[in-house]
Amino acid sequence: MRLSKRGEYGLRAMIHLANADTENGLVQIKEIARTEKIPIKFLEQILLTLKNAGLLQSRSGVGGGYYLARDASEIDLGQIVRILDGPLAPVRCVSQMAYEHCDCPDETTCGLRMVMLDVRNAIADILENTTLEDVKQRVNIAKSLNEKNQLAID
Repeated sequence: MRLSKRGEYGLRAMIHLANADTENGLVQIKEIARTEKIPIKFLEQILLTLKNAGLLQSRSGVGGGYYLARDASEIDLGQIVRILDGPLAPVRCVSQMAYEHCDCPDETTCGLRMVMLDVRNAIADILENTTLEDVKQRVNIAKSLNEKNQLAID
């Protein structure tokens, strides 16, 4: 698996939305683009894809923006990556979503397939067991530690 710019930007945008500390939960696309340094036109396409997949909602008009369709604890990173980049498997013959028979003589004894299945399972285990809420908590801990370190330096 290789995370594309689309996948990277989508994850960063979703993490930004999970961390949003706004009164109504809405975040304008301009703010996400500026803060995360994502081209706005590309971000619009990514957020529309995530909205169509049911992970985001939006409200138009003055004061409008995007917000998570479900609680951050209910959205795992694997869902986001699959929506934006497709299967997690590095080769099709180990994919659970887009399986294709490979060219090797015998799938059951193919050493490459065995290793790539381990890689796929490790990636899936991490992404499927890490929610936006988990990332939000990690970010908050890192910010807190940075603030403490700054105070100690000053």
